[in-house]
Amino acid sequence: MKIYDVIIIGGGQSALACGYFLRRTQLNYIILDDQEKPGGAWNHGWDSLTLFSPAQFSSLPGWFMPESIGKFPSRKETIRYLSDYETKYNIPVLRATKVNSVKQTDSGFQIETTKGTYSAKAVISATGNWSAPFIPPTKGRESFKGLQMHSAHYKTPDIFEGQKVLVVGAGNSGAQLLAEISTVAHTEWSTLGPPIFLPDHVDGRVLFDTATAMYNAQKEGRPIDKPQYDLSNIVMVPSVVDARQRDVLQSKGKVAEITPDGVIWESGEQENFDAIVWCTGFKPATQHLESLNITDAEGKINVSGTKSNNIPGLWLVGYGHWTGFASATLIGVGRSARATIIEVEEYIKNY
Repeated sequence: MKIYDVIIIGGGQSALACGYFLRRTQLNYIILDDQEKPGGAWNHGWDSLTLFSPAQFSSLPGWFMPESIGKFPSRKETIRYLSDYETKYNIPVLRATKVNSVKQTDSGFQIETTKGTYSAKAVISATGNWSAPFIPPTKGRESFKGLQMHSAHYKTPDIFEGQKVLVVGAGNSGAQLLAEISTVAHTEWSTLGPPIFLPDHVDGRVLFDTATAMYNAQKEGRPIDKPQYDLSNIVMVPSVVDARQRDVLQSKGKVAEITPDGVIWESGEQENFDAIVWCTGFKPATQHLESLNITDAEGKINVSGTKSNNIPGLWLVGYGHWTGFASATLIGVGRSARATIIEVEEYIKNY
């Protein structure tokens, strides 16, 4: 059986960034992607989803994203860019190949997939989080008779036309889906605390600069100052600005309990709904690493930078701040990918 120097699990933006830097080395590698086509998680986003930054500030290493039609690149434009990027740099991706488990062996790792077994000296997990949607435990949730949907499975607002819809979640997905669904349905918004909106001029460029300042402080051993802008707050993309003008960005607070016909608010008020849309985030999609017995209850792994502290030869790229500041973004993952491949190359050299 062929033993690869490196196998990357996942075929989205993080895997492509790693592939870009790997192609500059002498290492032989392959990417295993469970998707049928290029684009990673962007293939599953809602139709109106856009980036938070203009195209020139939303690029993977080596090649700028082409100018977008709108202010921010659309989902389709982003998928096209990722597909063209993969072709441009001849990055080897084996598609429709789901990794079921990763195991340590005397020679490195054995990767069990739906298309057979692969072996590698090193593994980079770059699966992101889209395939691990999270819905918080809520009293009575199973009793609700209407439609429940996580943002991971939302595409367009059409199915909610004329209905009464509860949107749950204070992040960007919550604000954007509320903005869109409210154009065709009566909506209410539930958040744990008051939603916090960034100033209109703040987009992904500013947030990346903030993350870079935090990264540099950490790298230089300096205290990390409290950032001017919280990276988790809501970006005022055009649809959210429009919703503000329509006065629909008002949270009704916490839900205490879900009933068969709706909810009981923390205030004690009962309200009926036809549907509930959960915009409550994701966990890291690291199910394939559970066989290594190093994932915690959240699916996270103890790392230094992107390198596992418990399993030599394992790296995790693109999962958010715990694997690198802004590493879950197109422009930010390049920094994490570059540092990772330097470490991987050194590891293989001393293998």
